[in-house]
Amino acid sequence: MNWKRSAIAAAFAIPIIGLFVFGMRHDPKDIPSPLPGTIAPSFALQVFAPGQAPLGRPIGDTIRLADMRGQVVVLNFWASWCLSCRDEHAVLSEVARGYTGKAVRFVGSLYQDRPSAGTEWIAELGGQSYPSVEDPQARTAIDYGLYGVPETFILAADGRIARKITGPAEAAVVTKIVDSLLASAPAARGGTK
Repeated sequence: MNWKRSAIAAAFAIPIIGLFVFGMRHDPKDIPSPLPGTIAPSFALQVFAPGQAPLGRPIGDTIRLADMRGQVVVLNFWASWCLSCRDEHAVLSEVARGYTGKAVRFVGSLYQDRPSAGTEWIAELGGQSYPSVEDPQARTAIDYGLYGVPETFILAADGRIARKITGPAEAAVVTKIVDSLLASAPAARGGTK
C-alpha cells in the first residue's frame, strides 16, 4: 500500500519539479520574435515630441524609416502609463547623446497613449534627447509584433532588424549592439566616408 502512495506522489511531484526547473532556466522577459534578421517594417510617423538639439526634429515633421537607410536605428516603443519605461528613459536619452554625429538615429514611438500625456511625461522626466512619434491606432507597433512596452528594436544600416530588447533597455546592451552594427556597416569598412 505504501508503494502505491509513493508512486502517486512521485507521479504528481515529477512534473511540478520539471516545471520549476524549466522556469528557473528561462528568462521570463525573453519573448522570442521572428523578426530579427528580417527587413524592418516601414513607417512614416509624425513627431509630437521634438527632442533636444542636435538630435531633435520639429513637431509635425514626418520621420520615415526609408530616409534613415544606411544608418543604425534604435526604435523604442513606450507609453506615459508604463512604469518600466521610466527605468529606461534617461538611459536611452544619454546613450543617444553619445552617438551624436554618428550614423545612428534614435526614435521613440508612443504606444496607445495620448501625445499630450507623452509630452507631459517627457517634461516630468527632464526631457528627451531624441524625437518621439505618434503611432495612430498602433499600426507600427502591430507591424513590429509588439507584446507590450517598453520594447526596443535595433535596426542595422541595411534595414534589417538586428535585435529586439523586451523590457527596459540597458545602456551597456544598447551600446554593445549599436557599436557592433556600426563596425560591420559598409562605411566602417571603408566603403564610403
